Amino acid sequence: MPFLSQFRAAPNLLTLMRLFIIPFLVINILDGNFRTAFALLMFAGISDGFDGLLARWLSQHTKLGLYLDPIADKLLLSTLFLVLTHVGLIPRYVTVLVFSRDLGILLIATLLFATNTLRDFRPSILGKLNTFLQIITLVLIMSGRAFAIPGLPAISTALLEVIAFLAPLSAAQYAWLVIQRVSSTPPTTTQP
Repeated sequence: MPFLSQFRAAPNLLTLMRLFIIPFLVINILDGNFRTAFALLMFAGISDGFDGLLARWLSQHTKLGLYLDPIADKLLLSTLFLVLTHVGLIPRYVTVLVFSRDLGILLIATLLFATNTLRDFRPSILGKLNTFLQIITLVLIMSGRAFAIPGLPAISTALLEVIAFLAPLSAAQYAWLVIQRVSSTPPTTTQP
C-alpha cells in the first residue's frame, strides 16, 4: 500500500485521532476539567483497543500503523505523566524515573538500529508490567479527580511507588536482554 494511502486506513485514522486528542486532554487537566479529561482519556483508550481490532477485521495492517500506534501510546502516557506532575498529582521523581527509562531504551534501540546490530526490540516482561501499571495508575488518578472516589488516591500513591521501583528495574532487564541478544547474534560482514 502506498505510504500516503496508509493514512486513509481506518485503524490509522483512529490512531491519528488519538494523537489529536492529546492537546485537549492537557488543556482540560490544566483547567481542572477532570471529568472532560477523563472522558477523553477513556475515548483514547477505547480507540487504542479498537484500532487493533479494525486492522485485523479489515486486513489493514500497514507499516505506518506499526510505527504510529506505539508512538501514539507512548506520547499519550508521557504527556499524562508530565501534565499530572505539573498539577501536583504525580511526584516528580516518579516521572523522572519513567522518562529516564524510556529515554534510555529509546537511545539503545536507536543505536542498535542505526548500526544494524539488532532489530529485535521486543519489550521485556517487566517492561510490559510497568506499562500496564502506568496505564492503570493514570486511569485511577484521573477517575479519582473526576469523581472524587474515596480510597483511589491511596491506591494511586502505592502504584506510583511500584512504578518508581519497576522503571529502573525494567530498564536493567531490557539492557540485559539486549546484551544477550547482541552476544548471540553473529556479526554481520559487508562484502567489498
